Amino acid sequence: MKFYKTIDIYITKKFLGTFFYAITLILSIAIVFDISENLDEFLSKDVPMKDIVFDYYLNFIPYFANLFSPLFTFIAVIYFTSKMAFDTEIIAILSSGVSYRRLMRPYLVSAFILAAFSFILGNYIIPPANKTMNDFRQINIDNRRPANERNIHRQIEPGVYIYMNSFSNNNVGSRFTLERFEGARLVEKLTADNIRWDKKKEKWVINNYWKRTIFDDHEVLEKGYILDTTLNMMPENYKVIKNEMESLTTPALIREIESKKMRGVNTIEFEIEKHKRLAGPFSAFILTIIGAGLASRKIKGGLGLHLGLGLLLSFSYILFMQISTVFAISGTAPPYVAVWIPNVFYSIIALFVFRWAAR
Repeated sequence: MKFYKTIDIYITKKFLGTFFYAITLILSIAIVFDISENLDEFLSKDVPMKDIVFDYYLNFIPYFANLFSPLFTFIAVIYFTSKMAFDTEIIAILSSGVSYRRLMRPYLVSAFILAAFSFILGNYIIPPANKTMNDFRQINIDNRRPANERNIHRQIEPGVYIYMNSFSNNNVGSRFTLERFEGARLVEKLTADNIRWDKKKEKWVINNYWKRTIFDDHEVLEKGYILDTTLNMMPENYKVIKNEMESLTTPALIREIESKKMRGVNTIEFEIEKHKRLAGPFSAFILTIIGAGLASRKIKGGLGLHLGLGLLLSFSYILFMQISTVFAISGTAPPYVAVWIPNVFYSIIALFVFRWAAR
């Protein structure tokens, strides 16, 4: 007995075909609008066509395809299922002895394909593509230099803390302080006018410094003008890059979170991004079950009512996700709770819709 029969293949083709047709259509429209918005910048700066196509739009496509994926998964299910119901195909399938639970098999297999596609894109392919796209925008569209932090307090390695009043785009940190601790006891403190990154030597150069070394029974003071040293930090650590977390693959994102925690940097946005990369693909199953349940009945109003209800639910889901992340950013809820609350809530809705449709 075959696991996947002709009717399963038929529904899968309908599902995936409708999804990719819809996503291709919306991406074409998005590209046209983006070209019209940025055309003046491209022409005024004489940006090569090769860079526009390969560095920008080739990376633009997967990012927005993944961004719109949950919405168009839902719309695709609503559209083709409603059409099947209107043509009495759903009734014919159920009348032949196929249970509603069995009918959902090709839907869930298709949702798994889209979820796996979204997971691979979001975790491994889109991040490096985002970096290339953001670099292109930085140079050719936005014309902005990365911002820098001020009043910097960091733990750069266990027991070693640094302070800088500010860090400039020239890789110079002003009013630098370094403190080393053994347990709770201060053993060394260095203060300097500034610290500068030497690209050639790949070392930090400390200028006009005082160094205080503390022993059990005495202290040693040292004054100097230039000190070359290696520290567990890089200039990039103090440049504020917009949406930096979106340009890191998931393994790199996890390492960056651990590094930032060790340095005492707020990691909320990075942790939200990490959990979103799993919660997003999972939503394909939830929205598929809800969409199929709503559209499988032939009702007065037909496709228009189904699509209207589907859009209302999908936009409410997206809105709920945006609102819930605010709770994480404000510290009201842990990031994993804030990101997964919409999926939990809509999973309950999906369960009720499934039971209602199965009757």
